[in-house]
Amino acid sequence: MWADFLHRAIMQSIPLLYGSTGEILTEKSGNLNLGIPGIMYVGGIGGVIGAFLYEQNASSFHPVLAVLITLLSSMLASLLMGLLYCFLTITLRANQNVTGLALTTFGVGIGNFFGGSLMKIVGSDMPTINLNLTSSCFRTQFPFANDLGWFGQIFLSHSFLAYFAVILAIAVSLMLNKSRIGLHLRAVGEDPAAADAAGIKVEKYKYIATCVGSMAAGLGGLYYVMDYANGVWSNDGFGDRGWLAIALVIFSIWRPDLSIFGSILFGGLYIIHNYIRDLDVSGQELFKMIPYVVTILFLIISSNNGRRMSKAPASLGLPYFREQR
Repeated sequence: MWADFLHRAIMQSIPLLYGSTGEILTEKSGNLNLGIPGIMYVGGIGGVIGAFLYEQNASSFHPVLAVLITLLSSMLASLLMGLLYCFLTITLRANQNVTGLALTTFGVGIGNFFGGSLMKIVGSDMPTINLNLTSSCFRTQFPFANDLGWFGQIFLSHSFLAYFAVILAIAVSLMLNKSRIGLHLRAVGEDPAAADAAGIKVEKYKYIATCVGSMAAGLGGLYYVMDYANGVWSNDGFGDRGWLAIALVIFSIWRPDLSIFGSILFGGLYIIHNYIRDLDVSGQELFKMIPYVVTILFLIISSNNGRRMSKAPASLGLPYFREQR
């Protein structure tokens, strides 16, 4: 039972890890993108559209081509959302909080619109879209995982997107702390005026970090559809995973490497109600609140300890006006 719980906790954690890694990268540049839930949603529907068009029009199904088309479609859709956020907040200097919340609403609306359109095209009796062929390619596992008992079930029975999420989090962490690009990016997030005076192109770093972070978050939405949901798209099916990813950023004190373990913790807390007997619906909803309660408690503790625990960039959420430098 415990092996099954850990396996499902890791599966639940992957969308959160993608979302938190993307948001950490974005926030390190000083941008607070509360549109991550909407971007994850658009990344999911973008992959669904790409997979649907390929399955419907391909004369013969090629697994590698199906995966590449789906990945590119998802990343392109989430990139467009990131560019929209950047244009509004960096170029036009709109309020980041309002823009992010509007982007979340817009992303969910876009996803539901295209999802509903695809359902009408296939004439499905159920309000879902099934992409079993493409999903089976994404859910390919190590063939020897079942021969290694609990170790194989927990650590080796996941898809390539799950392992890439961990690799991406580690790579972003190393980039932020060990490279010149990371140093410049952190300088932009801490004091953009000083970074600008030092010759660092502030807007360029903000654009790139936010767009790359959006694409990473979009992959979280794609993983949920193609792996966790077995290729089944249903409108409003993501739940509150996008908001959990944002909460995870705070819990992991803006460190992508710590978010690996934090995402597994959040994923376990999110599904633990399924392993408690005789629990009614209201009790299940209370247990789903635990990750948010943990984050609130951590915020209280970190606020009492000041900068020792808080690693948020100093200019997070603040627009940069070069004319006032």
